[in-house]
Amino acid sequence: MSTVTSEIPAVEATQFQHTPYYCEENVYLLCKTLCENGVADATGSDLFVVFISNEKKQVPLWHQKASTRADGIVLWDYHVICVQRKKESDAEPLVWDLDSTLPFPSPLASYVNETIQPSFQLFAEYQRYFRIVHAPLFFKHFASDRRHMKEPDGSWIAQPPPYQPIVSQDGILHNLSEYNAMSGADSLSTMDPDTVGAAVSQKLGVVVSHTQLEELFTKLP
Repeated sequence: MSTVTSEIPAVEATQFQHTPYYCEENVYLLCKTLCENGVADATGSDLFVVFISNEKKQVPLWHQKASTRADGIVLWDYHVICVQRKKESDAEPLVWDLDSTLPFPSPLASYVNETIQPSFQLFAEYQRYFRIVHAPLFFKHFASDRRHMKEPDGSWIAQPPPYQPIVSQDGILHNLSEYNAMSGADSLSTMDPDTVGAAVSQKLGVVVSHTQLEELFTKLP
């Protein structure tokens, strides 16, 4: 048995809170649970919240449960996943995606190959960008009052979670748009240590292209 396989925890997706179309809150709670049950470091230091979007707010992802197609493709406005990277281990980073039909969790390389499908030729406006935010910073700063899920008349686009909205530690009620706003102009131009280090020191982390995603997780401090 390989090192990577032996270190993949046996966890069922059904153990986690999941509300359809509220992926940012699902991942917030998933990370909290991983910290609490010992799968991740208690502070979340080995967890990263990853927002996937682009300027057009149309990102194709494969193997998604919400799809009606055999290949599982969905065109999301944005999506959010968790990537776990244990610094002291040689094991590959793991992707926790509650909306995926792939194994839960999945090794990062496998997830990229199956869900991002980088070999698939996309028009430039559909290229995916990834905002990588260190979980401890996400726990501190993220907030959503769910306003993005309301129609102009105040009705819900999709039924909200049963718990109270997430408020940041400094009392901010909503900043989701800061996290899911991204374009090619935001992506890293270099992978030097200082630039990559911003992923663990800045509130909004760093943005990378799909070709930089796996490399970033090999260079994080």
